Amino acid sequence: MRAARRSRTVPAAVDDVWRTVADPRHLARWWPRVQRVEGAHGDAFTEVLRSDKGATVRADFTVVERRSPERIVWRQEVEGSPFERLLAASETTVALEPADGGTRVELRLAQKLKGIARFGGFLVRRAATRQLDDALAGLDRLHGGGGA
Repeated sequence: MRAARRSRTVPAAVDDVWRTVADPRHLARWWPRVQRVEGAHGDAFTEVLRSDKGATVRADFTVVERRSPERIVWRQEVEGSPFERLLAASETTVALEPADGGTRVELRLAQKLKGIARFGGFLVRRAATRQLDDALAGLDRLHGGGGA
């Protein structure tokens, strides 16, 4: 699996950041392209995403690990989805730890590419890194930082 990893210190207490990242209903407030979250019940949720061209697509996820207030991991359910032709697997990890001035947030997006997409690994990793940077900026804005 190819993984992109980014981190940033957010100016808020770990418990405050945890409440945001551990509840998928907050994803539209900080995760890029998420318009809304539906069906957030138990450890499953669906993101409704909007592309640059305005199209919407649904992506289903399952929380596979939750260790409050330190770590949450969710897996995208790619089988039978529009993502299936590109991805064999995709997993997002959010790790939190106290830091001077707030909370150090580390995001990791691990993806196993499928088919022809395997040859575009560099482009996929670059897009994943940009997505993680945008998510961290969203968390920063949400918790009182500048977001840049």
